[in-house]
Amino acid sequence: MRPKRALLATATLAVAGALTVGMTLAMAPSASAGTTLRAAAAEKGRYFGAAVATGKLSTSTYTTILNREFNSIVAENEMKWDATEPQQGRFSYTGGDRIVSHAQANGMSVRGHALLWHQQEPGWAQGMSGSALRSAMINHVTQVATHFRGKIYAWDVVNEAFADGGSGGRRDSNLQRTGNDWIEAAFRAARAADPGAKLCYNDYNTDGVNAKSTGVYNMVRDFKSRGVPIDCVGFQSHLGTTIPGDYQANLKRFADLGVEVQITELDVMTGGNQANIFGTVTRSCMAIPQCAGITVWGVRDCDSWRGSDNALLFDCNGNKKPAYDSVLNALNAGPGNPTTTPPNPTTTPPNPTTTPPNPTTPPPGGAGCSASVSLNSWTGGFVATVKVTAGSSGTRGWTVSVTLPGGTSVTGTWSATASGNSGTVRFTNVDYNGALGAGQSTEFGFQGTGSAAGVTPTCTAS
Repeated sequence: MRPKRALLATATLAVAGALTVGMTLAMAPSASAGTTLRAAAAEKGRYFGAAVATGKLSTSTYTTILNREFNSIVAENEMKWDATEPQQGRFSYTGGDRIVSHAQANGMSVRGHALLWHQQEPGWAQGMSGSALRSAMINHVTQVATHFRGKIYAWDVVNEAFADGGSGGRRDSNLQRTGNDWIEAAFRAARAADPGAKLCYNDYNTDGVNAKSTGVYNMVRDFKSRGVPIDCVGFQSHLGTTIPGDYQANLKRFADLGVEVQITELDVMTGGNQANIFGTVTRSCMAIPQCAGITVWGVRDCDSWRGSDNALLFDCNGNKKPAYDSVLNALNAGPGNPTTTPPNPTTTPPNPTTTPPNPTTPPPGGAGCSASVSLNSWTGGFVATVKVTAGSSGTRGWTVSVTLPGGTSVTGTWSATASGNSGTVRFTNVDYNGALGAGQSTEFGFQGTGSAAGVTPTCTAS
């Protein structure tokens, strides 16, 4: 979600340093008990990672925990399409490179997140379709994967392409409308650009055996049968106060297809069951030899996109929570892992992610504009995706107003500027997504605490 999130880029080691770290991880004795998450995971041939934002790398409490506890990192947003290609054909890698450099300096591998996602597309791509979009999409995958070649352990090549609900089918998006083979085309382009990186499909609400996870399962099975290059499947695992009883069985059925499984964006709502759920996820991964590692989506509670859920392993002061001990104990108690190759540290920064909301089609607009909202909600919070569609006259700019229920507040916004954070909040376009031709659409999103159920956005064009 995301925005993802989500859901969290592990990078491959650089030359001799990489070989040394890789051998250390693979050959570390399993008899000793690790005293940090990274040590305990490495002793068992796995990684334990965190999603990172470059803006927080100057915060000492944050970096102290990050460097001590994690041997893998993924960028929250810096490697996404809007960050890496803000204008067509003009690429920017500053944020991603910084994350990779931090990883290399601290013996960490990097997961790449994400090459293609229907959210956080740059404005120029949002207005494209058909063969033009397909060409731009493949070029983006090729250019970004080539830039980071040899530095990324595993790429989330495609993120959140399946719909929620009972259909088990694909999500409608401009990418999907380029043709049903778009995911396959993306994986083939990524393999050509970086043959050494593991290539993953990543999604949310796939933690148990359900229609959505089965849709993904069927795609992976098809890809494997036809030689489409897919190496791993990422399970975001943004969890509430319960965990599916078939969580481990679901991971195993994917592993049995011959792919690596990874927990990519783990966070768990605070409460009496938090430590137990974190422990259950960790034990489930440790029980499956093909589970390469776990990434939590953030470092401290106050760094989490989930706000007051306090969904991570450390509080804002850097103190370990009971969930930390649960995870560490599960790592130390788990078996060694001879079947996966531990990732090697890297040299370039990954990109932060926002967790996954679900788009909808807005009602047709008149001369002005119209807006619709879709929600990804949990107890105490939500992510909202708003789709803005221009009417018959197009727009030079737009403002969307949303009246939130009492007790609900906005904690973060992307692809728009928010005025206020409670009551009636007005979201205004940013510089790249204000001008829309007749019938064209763009999306922005916001996350918040409380409930946004029943909110109705209204759009005004200028």
